[in-house]
Amino acid sequence: MKRARSAQSGVPVFEDPTGLKNMRQLIQLRWIAVVGQIITIAVVNFGFNIHLPLRQMSVVLICLVAFNIGSLLRWRTHHEVTNGELFLALLVDVTTLTAQLYLSGGATNPFTFLYLLQVILGAVLLRAWSVWTMVAITAACFTGLTLVHRPLALPDDYYGRPYIEGALICFALNAALLVIFITRINRNLRARDARLADLREQAAEEEHIVRMGLLASGAAHELGTPLSTVSVILGDWRRMPAIAADAQLLEEIDEMQAQVQRCKTIVSGILLSAGEARGDSPVATTVRTFLDDLVKEWRETRPVTRFTYENRFGADLSIVSDSAIKQMIHNVLDNALEASPQWVGLDVAHDGDTLRLTISDSGPGFPAEMLVQLGKPYQSSKGRPGAGLGLFLVSNVARTLHGSVSAHNRPEGGAIVTLTLPLDSITLDASTIDGS
Repeated sequence: MKRARSAQSGVPVFEDPTGLKNMRQLIQLRWIAVVGQIITIAVVNFGFNIHLPLRQMSVVLICLVAFNIGSLLRWRTHHEVTNGELFLALLVDVTTLTAQLYLSGGATNPFTFLYLLQVILGAVLLRAWSVWTMVAITAACFTGLTLVHRPLALPDDYYGRPYIEGALICFALNAALLVIFITRINRNLRARDARLADLREQAAEEEHIVRMGLLASGAAHELGTPLSTVSVILGDWRRMPAIAADAQLLEEIDEMQAQVQRCKTIVSGILLSAGEARGDSPVATTVRTFLDDLVKEWRETRPVTRFTYENRFGADLSIVSDSAIKQMIHNVLDNALEASPQWVGLDVAHDGDTLRLTISDSGPGFPAEMLVQLGKPYQSSKGRPGAGLGLFLVSNVARTLHGSVSAHNRPEGGAIVTLTLPLDSITLDASTIDGS
């Protein structure tokens, strides 16, 4: 199920390919019907010596082939199939079947039971009103064939062995086609149900993010005033003669101002991570510059003992960065630092059309149940209320950028979290910048 956004309103639009897949199944079934009719007409006319109106029956076959070719061309370019279009396709099949039966004995033809194939396919593919309409139409066609049809010169023993053989062939054909195509159609429907379940789960997660965004917005407004007040007071203290003459106090005030600024940055990052995936003030930069600055800031503001940073991206690229991407990477690094204060590693690689960030630590690793539910809210081994939202937000930001998050435990101990982001979702342009 493809997700897109309307160009006019920006509202999410979901395209369901199930109807298209089912229509293609009907097209395949129609080709089988064409081949089957040709073989049946040949066997009956030349094998059983029952003379059929070959010219008229050939015209019906040509019309069916032309309709199927038109359907094949149409559904190569169109992707949304409605209930009405499926109903019309089945109605054409019923019409051509009725025409062939009319030309070949009407209700005396054992292949009248092929009507059941159309009814059963309708019951699987169509809505209730369409199914009952199909039942009424096929019943009317069958009744009409008992009253009006083109009689054939049948042999005296027609209702003996020839009719039984024809009925047996019709039964086997009905059974085989139903098993094959109902199985395929059910597989399409199960895939659709699975996609719908994923969408419902995603919608629930997005609703959870909206609630978190509202909570974060309220917290930001509440914290904004005291943080601004503290910043003003620290600025006033810095200008006081007694403090200005004390180098140690000035250094401590500078540290406090840096921590206040960091608090403001954290609040802004939470707002962006809980809401939109892209910030309000994107910045043009390059992959190397962005990551180098990010690592520098993180190392200066975290008490990490040993940090291994390896940038193997290669030729630099211009990208658009913002606080959400930065906060996403910081969240993963913070989790790794909390699990492994002694060592954290970050490896950057250029893998095809994607940017791959691998964060490693030497901590206890992830429990098995967390690896299964990675990215779900409140999945944490920290054992405190409200924990487990970091990777949840990281997963949602990555998903909005069409990326992914994966994790596994290291054999020697610790964990590895891999962030994969497609470059076309963050690239500023396609030009390559020479980098060292």
